[in-house]
Amino acid sequence: MYISIAALVLTVAFVIWSTGPKKLNPFFALSLAALGVGLLTGMPLSELAEQLKAGFGNTLGKVGVLIILGTTLGGILEKTGATIRMAEYLIHKVSKKNAPLGIALTGYIIGFPVFCDSGFIVLNGLNHSIVRTTSWTMAVMATTLATSLYAVHCLVPPHPGITAAIETIGADFGTIMLMGALLSIPAAAVGLFYARWKGKRVADDYVPPIDTAQEQSQLPPTWLSFLPILLPISLIACGSFAQLFSVELQHFPKLAQWLLFVGDPNIALSAGILVALFLVKRADRKKLPGWLTQGVEKAGVIVAIIGAGGMYGQLLQHSGIGHDIGTLLGGTSLGIFLPFLITAFLKSAQGSSTVAVITGASLVAPMLGNLGLEHPLGLSLTILSLGAGSMCVSHMNDSYFWVVSRFSGISATATLKVFTTATLLMGLITQLLIWAIWIMAS
Repeated sequence: MYISIAALVLTVAFVIWSTGPKKLNPFFALSLAALGVGLLTGMPLSELAEQLKAGFGNTLGKVGVLIILGTTLGGILEKTGATIRMAEYLIHKVSKKNAPLGIALTGYIIGFPVFCDSGFIVLNGLNHSIVRTTSWTMAVMATTLATSLYAVHCLVPPHPGITAAIETIGADFGTIMLMGALLSIPAAAVGLFYARWKGKRVADDYVPPIDTAQEQSQLPPTWLSFLPILLPISLIACGSFAQLFSVELQHFPKLAQWLLFVGDPNIALSAGILVALFLVKRADRKKLPGWLTQGVEKAGVIVAIIGAGGMYGQLLQHSGIGHDIGTLLGGTSLGIFLPFLITAFLKSAQGSSTVAVITGASLVAPMLGNLGLEHPLGLSLTILSLGAGSMCVSHMNDSYFWVVSRFSGISATATLKVFTTATLLMGLITQLLIWAIWIMAS
């Protein structure tokens, strides 16, 4: 057991050190960590090679296409101006007096298909416009937008970290999507309320830039802008419905087959992309192949990291390290808090939410029996607890922190006081809600 613990500590420390201070790409860090686990535990070299291939291939076989489709859909919505149209519609509905609420709703909805950093950059111009024409400060608006996007990014598939955790832990995609979408509402609300309270009290040194807002006439229709997001969510919900009522649907086999087919996440996201193609204007049709290529290229980096995380998880499980650690920690009564604490530590130490969740899922998966979390609800709550931990905290070693600071034009000090503290509160409140669900279900 001592060799197993030493191998775990050394490889986790290596991932933190190499991806944090040394800025090594997480693909290489996780790949080397997986190799290190095999070598340190004395695994035969031929078996080690096979396990590395199995971990990489099995993981990508389940989530690779999903990540590519989700990234591509988000890219099309950005390029066509659909994200801006949705944002302006929501802010118009709540009025500029309640602009933080409007931008929070915008971040929540747009966060489903668009990564948090991309979404923030795209919507950043809208924040500048609001600050110029209202009394709201940039610290309030930037934190509100950043935290609403961040809540969805950490808790809702098909975002990469939580999607990889679903594959590693094993749970229903639709269930996690529904529960994650619901939990991300109070998480985003925490960010909104804290931003409104603290943001007004912090000097953010904001200097308004020149207005570069996109012309209204260039934006797509509102209903068509929302449709590529709402359609996949609805289809995935249909698939979950068919699984939940599988017994009742035995009398309607054709209907059950169709619901399960369209509810498959890959099919649902493909349908969203097909609908999103109607957003492309005639003048931009020649650009479409380039946009699709950019989506695949952006996803390629993420897919590679997830595959490497799969290798690391495979080696942890196959070597018996996870079982040894589970036996050691099983009596600590941490239960559902253990996944949260592991991921929060990894996130704070090395900066990437995706790497934190992937690594945390690999560590927690073999412990589920000892923690009493092997039942379906326990698996779902474990994955969401990993997502909650990946929020805590976004600070100076996180690239998203610098996106928020630099694109908003506020100082790092102000970003730490408002945004970073908000991410800590978001993670803690979300974890307490998860714990409450676990207690009520026990």
